[in-house]
Amino acid sequence: MATKKAKKAGSNVIALNKKARFEYHIEETFEAGLALAGWEVKSMRAGKAQLTDTYILIKEAEAWLLGSHIMPLNTASTHVIADPTRTRKLLLHRKEIARIFSRTQDKGHTCVPLKLYWKKNLIKCELALVTGKKLHDKRATEKARDWDRQKARIMRENK
Repeated sequence: MATKKAKKAGSNVIALNKKARFEYHIEETFEAGLALAGWEVKSMRAGKAQLTDTYILIKEAEAWLLGSHIMPLNTASTHVIADPTRTRKLLLHRKEIARIFSRTQDKGHTCVPLKLYWKKNLIKCELALVTGKKLHDKRATEKARDWDRQKARIMRENK
């Protein structure tokens, strides 16, 4: 018997940035809130958000989410002009913003969003400080993933 909380746990992810885990080594993660318009929240409830080719910009002691795409619904308000790729403000503590800014000034470091998810009734964004993977690292990741799949297949067949 699963509880209500266990049932809802899988449905709280809105959008994932799968490419980020393949392209980068994740060093540190942060949780940030998002300043959104009403139509954006409605679209996210419907699952119409994408994080591909999205990145974080720190400008004037504020964090911004650039390149995210939230598709407006047809039923969205008609008196508001919906811009699906607008720059959205991330809500972080001043110390977290300073840490991200100082780390992104180092060569090879950047900050990317990993996922958008629901936390109670709020939309949160998981950010990560990352460094880029080399080609041989990507091959090793792919090889390990293939081997894990093969092991699982062998274990199923031998039961």
